[in-house]
Amino acid sequence: YKVSSLVTMVINCTSFFPISRISNNMLSGQQPQKHYGITSSISLAFPREIDHMYTQKLIEAMKPFGVFEDEDELNHRLAVLGKLNSFVKNWIAEISESKNLPPSAIANVGGKIFTFGSYRLGVHTKGADIDALCVAPRHVERSDFFSSFFEKLKQHEEIKDLRAVEDAFVPVIKFKFDGIEIDLLFARLALQSIPDNLDLRGDSLLRNLDIRCIRSLNGCRVTDEILYLVPNKENFRLTLRAIKLWAKRRGIYSNMLGFLGGVSWAMLVARTCQLYPNAVAATLVHKFFLVFSKWEWPNPVLLKQPEDSNLNLPVWDPRVNPADRYHLMPIITPAYPQQNSTYNVSTSTRTIMSEEFKYGLAVTDEILQGKAEWSKLFEPPNFFQKYKHYIVLTASASTEENHLEWVGLVESKIRVLVGNLERNEYITLAHVNPQSFPWSKESRNENDFVSMWFIGIIFKKLENADCVNIDLTYDIQSFTDTVYRQANNINMLKEGMTIEATHVRKKQLHQYLPSELVHRGKKKSLGDLNRSSNGGGSKRCSLDNSQLDSSRDTDTGTPFSSPVPVKKVCKATSSPDDSITPPAPLFVDSSPVSDSSPPKQEQGMSIPVIGAKPSAKPTAAPVSSTIPTVVGRSVIPRMSSPTSSPPDLPNGLNGVAPKRPHSPSLEEPPKKLKDTEQMFSDDSAFKEPYPPPSNGQDLVDTPTVEGAAVTKPMPIPTIDTSRTQRLPSKELPDSSSPVPTSNLRVIKNSIRLTLNR
Repeated sequence: YKVSSLVTMVINCTSFFPISRISNNMLSGQQPQKHYGITSSISLAFPREIDHMYTQKLIEAMKPFGVFEDEDELNHRLAVLGKLNSFVKNWIAEISESKNLPPSAIANVGGKIFTFGSYRLGVHTKGADIDALCVAPRHVERSDFFSSFFEKLKQHEEIKDLRAVEDAFVPVIKFKFDGIEIDLLFARLALQSIPDNLDLRGDSLLRNLDIRCIRSLNGCRVTDEILYLVPNKENFRLTLRAIKLWAKRRGIYSNMLGFLGGVSWAMLVARTCQLYPNAVAATLVHKFFLVFSKWEWPNPVLLKQPEDSNLNLPVWDPRVNPADRYHLMPIITPAYPQQNSTYNVSTSTRTIMSEEFKYGLAVTDEILQGKAEWSKLFEPPNFFQKYKHYIVLTASASTEENHLEWVGLVESKIRVLVGNLERNEYITLAHVNPQSFPWSKESRNENDFVSMWFIGIIFKKLENADCVNIDLTYDIQSFTDTVYRQANNINMLKEGMTIEATHVRKKQLHQYLPSELVHRGKKKSLGDLNRSSNGGGSKRCSLDNSQLDSSRDTDTGTPFSSPVPVKKVCKATSSPDDSITPPAPLFVDSSPVSDSSPPKQEQGMSIPVIGAKPSAKPTAAPVSSTIPTVVGRSVIPRMSSPTSSPPDLPNGLNGVAPKRPHSPSLEEPPKKLKDTEQMFSDDSAFKEPYPPPSNGQDLVDTPTVEGAAVTKPMPIPTIDTSRTQRLPSKELPDSSSPVPTSNLRVIKNSIRLTLNR
């Protein structure tokens, strides 16, 4: 209880700006002890002999996963970086000579390679790439880096797989140098020469730099600042290795998909080290789960008090920027300009990570009590036994090269689909598995290259009706439009590139995946484990409002207006999991006219085929429930406009963002939803990080749907100002961009299902 109260005190101290420091001895009047971070330490206890023993066992448990690099590999990396550093110095000298600098200046012009990321932190694994930065003096232009330096790299015999991405948010040259993958950024400083002892942590270096150079420098500055702010670097590194391995094994390591990336995990571990400065790795891993299982999000995690360097750069500050107030899980970088590294986190991913923190605490409690081994912490969950409903998202292309490009774009936009699903009134949680899977060779065309992602879905429980029809057409369609639009804008879209979505139940997954993967280690759901470890008090949180998509990687979101809630008359159907029915894939015909007729609608799920020629007796369907596919050109459907919408606040902020009902049908009467007229104020979003539990019912593994939530949900307002406040980029489409109208086939999906009480 004492530790819990101290953790609460630490959290509360991060809730206000400016941040005040707390002294360990404020009551006694003694001089405060030195501490790291924005608050005092929770414990200054030194490790016991048994703590060292547990740490050694932790190291042994991690070795089979290849997290430690041997001496030969480490020396090889050092040799490659040394060659690259000399290579850069020679190139800068040549550029200086070509620009008529005097010989005395050329001799001292310098230039240097800096590293950042996992390699700089000292936690890289076997075969990992190196993130590096080329720093040049003021007379070397960015265009020189992507022209003459790129050509010079081409001529080097040890460099392979060379490619430049000049138009990226952070421009980069990628290559393999003697077998080591390197991502090399570029920054030009306002200095005449670059000395070997240059320290990038000084804010004055950012003066008079363009925004691309500031972004490129940010990685090095953040990494160096993290290392400077931890009390013991070796304990920090070992703890971070363990936490990164745990996050990857548990499927919550992916900044792109809305979980946390490497720098975010590093900052959470660094904060734990600040709170327990003398602890060793085994203790720090346990304290990590203790602190962040009790952390009251959206209170921010900060490693130092934010400082203003008067350089007029945008920083994360909820006092000034209204958008920052709606970030769900803010973890703030320590280097100026301070930014939130977790802008992609959604309501679903935050809920999933919060559960994993609690699970990690329960497991490490057992380990430190001698009831379990460290290997238990790194056991992967069985994602495919956790939910009863899944969306299978497939991305296919006709060539391997096109497939690599296409998969990268689709994966970067999956969080848009998750956000769309979260906004559906009947969906409680959307959990995407970060791992993609290849389509089985038996199930696909030999000439196609296909990747699949699986999104676990939890539907709300039904209360006032026996069944409900759910139409996910709108959610899927707006996502595919976003992907096709951006692919078209950057000239990536090619013949054969398609996206398809299918709704399947748990018992149908064996049609997509090997049975040993689907049925591996059937265990209780994570919610059951949490309840058992917390005396029955833990409960999965409901998601009743939309998620904030405020990443730099701008997405168009859903360009259509919100439709009106509807209710259909349900036919009597069997329980969703009583029988196994083959999943209904979504597809289009390869010719404009087809002789096939719409498939027979199965009980419990209706997914009509779009683009097929209707038979003599077509099945009746709602007017707006399907979206047509036109071969050779695409048609954007006209959605019905809502009867009412919340008033717009200044800057486009909507204080209340109710869940979007499913796709409308013009012939259907509006559904009377319980509590739909209840509105919430903005303040409640910060007073209650999670909604109160309801009846103790488990929402983890339920096949039923509820038309309206019983408990009072936490309002997570949605804002949409970021799209107008960011710099324009040809990579980022706006909602006015048309869906591609070339001769490429664009798939328009319709997906509907019926769930019973």
